[in-house]
Formats: sequence, structure tokens, C-alpha cells
Amino acid sequence: MSQGSSQRQHRPHRVAVIVDEGTNPFEVGVATELFGLPRPELGLPGPLYEVTLCAPAPDIRMNHGFFTLTGVRGLDAVAEADTLVVPGRPDNVVPRGPDVLDAIRRAHARGARVMSFCTGTFALAEAGLLDGRRAATHWRWADSFRRLHPKVLLEPDVLYVDEGDVLTAAGSAAALDLGLYVWRLDHGAEIANHVSRRLVFASHRDGGQRQFVERPVPQVRDASLGPLLAWAQERLGDPLTVADLAARARVSPATLHRRFRAQLGTTPLAWLTGERVALACRLIERGEERLDVVAARSGLGTAANLRARLRRATGLSPSAYRRRFGTGGGEALVS
Repeated sequence: MSQGSSQRQHRPHRVAVIVDEGTNPFEVGVATELFGLPRPELGLPGPLYEVTLCAPAPDIRMNHGFFTLTGVRGLDAVAEADTLVVPGRPDNVVPRGPDVLDAIRRAHARGARVMSFCTGTFALAEAGLLDGRRAATHWRWADSFRRLHPKVLLEPDVLYVDEGDVLTAAGSAAALDLGLYVWRLDHGAEIANHVSRRLVFASHRDGGQRQFVERPVPQVRDASLGPLLAWAQERLGDPLTVADLAARARVSPATLHRRFRAQLGTTPLAWLTGERVALACRLIERGEERLDVVAARSGLGTAANLRARLRRATGLSPSAYRRRFGTGGGEALVS
């Protein structure tokens, strides 16, 4: 497990979650589950995040009046946050209150990371954070979002979008994807995998995957990809190809491609490459210093391919990734 970044951290990363009138309880729960729970299984000296719920009023009625939230901090808590999370609500054509929008703007202006879950993207757009930038929101409200915020570059069929200081997730479940993505950004693939296992959730779904996928009734017995994925994950270092995966599944490459698209929203090659990059990240975090060994064991082949794939996935070179997340704290990976 990577502990280098955790040991260098002086205090937990502070996350504030704005709970506005009509907010969806699920996304609030996602934020607290991801960033608010103690995680003794990580074996770290203290928590990596701490969560504060805050609201513009003492009593906040949640979506459809399921319950009323009381006893949380006011919006002054936003001023202390390193990351601000804005969950969604269904009444997106109703503008947010000026106090909520001002809190979002102030957080962004002072350099806090701002994240929205589901239709929380509407609030970020109202606050002016998304003009001329890419964003994601729930597919059901994509048309109304475009009408209300034509200056935003909406990507209607992705799970989440990372614009650096502003990140947006599509549907409610995509909030989990974005949250785990942030865990990987902050603490590396190994720790993020521990968190995903506790959630019993996929450890990595790329943001560019489709929001919703077709799940037809299988035409053949046990058309699930689960056994095939497990088999491939144990052999990532082997020279596996899409043809090999198709042969293992006893289908044609074209049929396998359709099944991946229908069940995972991605292609077999993209999935295989993503799994190999994730394995390479874990190897680097665990202290492997030889770049050619990382490339070979992860199935990425060459050091040059590893460098290119890792930079595309994380924005970091192998050496920079190791300095940030590795256990050894060394300065460079060697070929």
C-alpha cells in the first residue's frame, strides 16, 4: 500500500458538502461514505479526509420531503474546505439561493477544488465556474442544461469530467466513480482500490465511459463478462490481445466488442489497457524502481509505452508518480 503521501500530510483534507433545499440524499450519502468514514483497514496513523455538512438554513428539507436535515454547520464551513462538494437536486430550473452561489464562488476563487455530483453541475454553472469549460451532468437533464447554460461545453454521455480545479459527475452512481477517481488522484491506485473494495464497487471506471449501457437479456447461457474479466486480471503481464479474450470467451472479437459495450460501456482494448495502467501504478507505489520491469509485469510492454499511458491516465511521469505515491520516496525510476 502507498503511504508516502499520507505520511507527508499534516492534517486531513477538509471536505465540505453543501446541502441545499431539495438536495438528493443519495449524493450526500456518497460524499460522507467516500470521505467521511474512518478507514482503519488502511493502517494509517490518522484519517485522510474529514467531512463537514453545511447548509444555508438551520433546517433543510431534502428531496421529496423524505426527511429534514438539522444540526449541521452554516455555509461559513465552506471557507475552511480544501474540497467543496455540491450534490444534485431535481428542481434544476429553480435558481440556487445567492448565498449558496456566493459560497461556491468564494471557495473556487481561493483555490479550493470544487466537485458536483449529478445535477449539482447546474449550481456550478449558475455560479459561473463552467463557462467555456467541459462538464458532465445526468443525461436526463442534458437538454435543459444546454438551454440554461449554453456557454458550458456539456459532454452528455460520459461519467465524469476533470477540469483540474472543477470536477463534475453525471448520474448518482457516477458520483462514486468520481469520488474514487479523486482518491486515486490524492493517494494513488493502491489506497483507492482498498476504498473501492470496502464499497464493493468497481475500482476504476474511466470518466469517458458512457453514462448508461444496454443490458439485454443474454442470448446464451452465462453471457456475463465477470469470469472473463477475472481471468484476464490474473494474466495482465501476458501478451493478451482482444483476440485472446474472445477465444477465452468462445465468441468472435465482434461479439466480444458488443458485450463489452453493452455491459461495461467501453471496448475490450480500452478495458485491458486501463487494467494494465492500474497494475503499473500499484507496482510503482509498492516500490518497484525498474521501469522496464513495471512495463513487462503490467503488460504494457515497453518503458516508452508505460510513460505515455501513465501520463495520459494520471498526468504524471512514472518518476513523478513514484515521488507522489510511492513507498520509497526515490527521485527516479530507471530503465
